[in-house]
Amino acid sequence: MTLAERDAAVLWHPYTQMQTAPLPIAVVGGEGAWLVADDGRRYLDAVASWWVNLHGHAHPVIARRVSEQLGTLAHVMFAGFTHAPAVELAEGLLRVLPANQRRVFYSDNGATAIEVALKMAVQYFYHLGQPERRTLVAFRDSYHGDTFGAMAVSARSAFTAPFAELLFDVQYIDVPVPGREAEALAQLDAILREHAVAAFIFEPLVLGTAGMVMYEPAALDALIRRCHAAGALCIADEVMTGFGRTGRLFAADFLTEQPDLFCLSKGLTGGTMALGATTCTVAVYEAFLSEDRARTFFHGHSYTANPVACAAGLASLELLLTPESGADRARIAARHAAVAEELRGQPGIRAVRQRGTILAVEFGADGTSYFSRLRDEFYALGLARGVVLRPLGNIVYVLPPYCIQDEELDLVYEVLRAMRALVLRPADTAAATHLPEFPLND
Repeated sequence: MTLAERDAAVLWHPYTQMQTAPLPIAVVGGEGAWLVADDGRRYLDAVASWWVNLHGHAHPVIARRVSEQLGTLAHVMFAGFTHAPAVELAEGLLRVLPANQRRVFYSDNGATAIEVALKMAVQYFYHLGQPERRTLVAFRDSYHGDTFGAMAVSARSAFTAPFAELLFDVQYIDVPVPGREAEALAQLDAILREHAVAAFIFEPLVLGTAGMVMYEPAALDALIRRCHAAGALCIADEVMTGFGRTGRLFAADFLTEQPDLFCLSKGLTGGTMALGATTCTVAVYEAFLSEDRARTFFHGHSYTANPVACAAGLASLELLLTPESGADRARIAARHAAVAEELRGQPGIRAVRQRGTILAVEFGADGTSYFSRLRDEFYALGLARGVVLRPLGNIVYVLPPYCIQDEELDLVYEVLRAMRALVLRPADTAAATHLPEFPLND
């Protein structure tokens, strides 16, 4: 049996209808922006393996640091103990995050980082003697993860429907896309008047699984300002946007009004292993300090602050802060911007969005839908040309490792142009396709 066949006999993959899905591609190695399959084929990883890989696969600096840490300390529980990688990574994060961030709480992934922030926000007001403040506000098209709290503050959809009765109520506002800022602000004002709001959680400037929907910093500043004036906390979900994706180290670096809590994961270890972090202000942290042990933040994970993951995170952060990495991000952003300008307004293309190293093309043949017939065709077209692109329905995004070279970007852009040609083909030549194997929550 091949590796893929053995996989099919024992495994269950995420976001995959296992009855109809083709066999997975068996990957045996990676180097730079490329993945190597067991049949020798190479695939350009244009989506950074679900947005986690910053510096390239099997990066020697991160690999060496991980190996060294494994030979020293693989793990120790983080209650009552500490270790250098956890301390040094926290110090490094607080140096580059907005100045109001003063404490780091480690967890295991993006969804758990969200859970931590939500619990911190609600318990913060509980400790302040305001237990009625428990309403949470989120964007209508948001996605924050697949655990129950993270699902609750995400968009209601077919993917949360089986759990609808188990999710707590959330107040939603529209995303303040250009031209609709006033509507979102009015919706938030109404909620703040009518509800005791604990926190507003948002993906800053870019909503990932909504189709890389983008909005401007001034609109988010206005929303944060309103929340703070009403005494509510603000939670920035920078799980995807963090670590340089938007053109600055964090999307919040574009803001004048700063969130109270940050949620980090994905690029935190440079695509090496799982790690999450939630950071907060002094005010949030100090609300939990007491002689009364009942005021403790009762949350933790067996692998909290795993030393190996922290060592990988520290190595990745050091690489991120080099001039070379900054130049790579600027180069990718400039190339994306030029291609966006080329594609914008062309037949077959509904919209093009770009910010920093993120480029998204919305193909408009049969409307915007995560169940577009184009999804499978786009995915197959990319693989046939040696490029991994994971369409969100009829929206195709490019979010590559920063090490990607110009000629590799050219290959990706050629695939996008080929997708446009596919959309423009005569209707009677369109092949019948089934619903996509991979739904909204990418």
